[in-house]
Parts: sequence; structure tokens; C-alpha cells
Amino acid sequence: MAKDALSEAEIPAALDALPGWTRDADGKGISRSFKFKTFVQAFGFMTRCALAAEKADHHPEWSNVYNRVDIRLTSHDVGGLSQRDVDMAKRFDRLSET
Repeated sequence: MAKDALSEAEIPAALDALPGWTRDADGKGISRSFKFKTFVQAFGFMTRCALAAEKADHHPEWSNVYNRVDIRLTSHDVGGLSQRDVDMAKRFDRLSET
């Protein structure tokens, strides 16, 4: 898996493939809020994401308030967005539907 930062030309196409995700103001990360019916559903989602993140060795910045989970992805090792962030965002999107 590539560990290089995405170029400015690659980022718009990556975001087009990630509905609901937005580029952060600093341009170095992408963020999304997920809402669930209950705290238990939100926490279950976080647990599934934690297992996927650990397996991929790529960990999100996140917070949870009741039924909402806010996630930010960035690749600190490359100082910005990488394909790893895009892949993890897609994985989290799929996990939010289970």
C-alpha cells in the first residue's frame, strides 16, 4: 500500500469517491460525522472501526458523543492525505452500514 501523500491533483477525485467526507481546513486530513440511533450502535461502530484500524496499522483521530462519532483521518508519516486515508474512510463507510 502506498505511503506517499496524495498530490493536489489526486485529492478531488479521492473525495468524489467518499460521499460525506470533507477535506479539513488545513488540507491535511478528511473528516466525517456518523450518526446512529443509540449510543450502543455508535460504540459498536467504533469497536468495528478500531479492529479494522489496528489491522491496517492506521489509526483515526475520533470522538464520540452519545450517538455521534466524529472521525478525522490523516497520514502523519507523510504530512497529509494518503491512499491509506481513502481506503480507511471507505472501510469505515462500509462498517457504518453493518
